[in-house]
Amino acid sequence: MKPQDAYRACLATAHAHYENFPVASRLLPRHMRGPVAAIYLFARRADDWADEGDHAPDERLAALDDMERQLGAALDGAPGNDALWYALAHACARYALPARALRDLLTAFRQDVEQKRYRDFPAVLDYCERSANPVGRLLLHLAGVPTPTNLRDSDAICSALQLINFLQDLHQDFVERDRLYIPEHDLARHGVDEATLRGGEPAPQVEALLAEQVERAAWWLYQGRGLPGRLRGRFGIEIKLIVRGGWRTIERLRAEKPGAPFARPRLVRADRRWILRGLLPGPALPDSVAAPPDPVPRG
Repeated sequence: MKPQDAYRACLATAHAHYENFPVASRLLPRHMRGPVAAIYLFARRADDWADEGDHAPDERLAALDDMERQLGAALDGAPGNDALWYALAHACARYALPARALRDLLTAFRQDVEQKRYRDFPAVLDYCERSANPVGRLLLHLAGVPTPTNLRDSDAICSALQLINFLQDLHQDFVERDRLYIPEHDLARHGVDEATLRGGEPAPQVEALLAEQVERAAWWLYQGRGLPGRLRGRFGIEIKLIVRGGWRTIERLRAEKPGAPFARPRLVRADRRWILRGLLPGPALPDSVAAPPDPVPRG
């Protein structure tokens, strides 16, 4: 199998089966599209094993273990006939992608199978460091700009986007899958028990709890605001638009989420116009944002 054939197969599969495939945007540099499709498919395949279908937990874990074995074989030069493994093996060799980032994603998906609650925010952040941050790190390696500062800011952005996703998917995760990413410490501090939260009705203590979660996501996104300005060309524009999209979603969450715990705000045409103004010169985000009550220092 030729590398370009493997990449084309990954792109075709991603576009055919996943309507939210992020690299539908033509802004990404051409050389990045195939490798990003492979990374995306890898993450989606693992996510499907962790969450989809009626598989028992031990079956899910066994499938994720098998993915790690296949990844190891591919990186050792035996990718087999699966276009995904061939593309990943080529991308890792060609762009010096860190294999640890791919393995970290698998550990996060295993954690989704095994862990349903988180004691405090550092525990949630630890999960984000393996469920979201590896994707940004892989993109920076693909772009050839994995500097310490860029990696730090990318981690902040990716963690923020993961926190936003938790808020958007609160009903699906908590009610349907009995998985809650709001820390137990925060629930107790606001006097919210799980039964009250599960009821989905607005209450002052629930509103305060959710408002705090939104502002925490805003603070983390703000910490990475300098990254787009340091990235050149189409890749920098793509990341700037992603950051602005995250910020606009935060603004929608601020307006809707506290009073409707299971609301999933949608961006409308005016939001998309605001995001697209990121194509013009200027900063990605507003000038300031309030810190949450317990920000975790960035390394």
